[in-house]
Amino acid sequence: MATIDTQKYIEFVRQTTSAASTDYAAFLSRLTELETLDCDVPRLLTAAIGMGAEAGEFTEIVKKIIFQGKPYNQDNIEHLKIELGDILWYAAQACMALDVTFEEVMERNYKKLSARYPEGSFDVYRSENRVEGDL
Repeated sequence: MATIDTQKYIEFVRQTTSAASTDYAAFLSRLTELETLDCDVPRLLTAAIGMGAEAGEFTEIVKKIIFQGKPYNQDNIEHLKIELGDILWYAAQACMALDVTFEEVMERNYKKLSARYPEGSFDVYRSENRVEGDL
């Protein structure tokens, strides 16, 4: 296996990072631009960061149950339910930021998956080989 030059990699990362990710003025400019497009930046950021964090907490519990011998018992099931509730709280923030209801999000998801799996059941091939427009 070839050794990677860490300094070259750091420079590669620097070159492939957007200005809004590295420069405060560019970041503020982007936020201002998004605000003019009626993007609810604070709520959208709250939702994205919060969902990621809470999903990580949920995943941590599952990881410990599956791989580290943590018991699958009522206490840990309750903990998973609490974390799932936190994820939903942040999903509600995302719905508010995007001016969409939970029902609309579920309906869109239903239509997307129904188109992907028209027979009504999971298919590995269709999961891995999406048609154009299937996000």
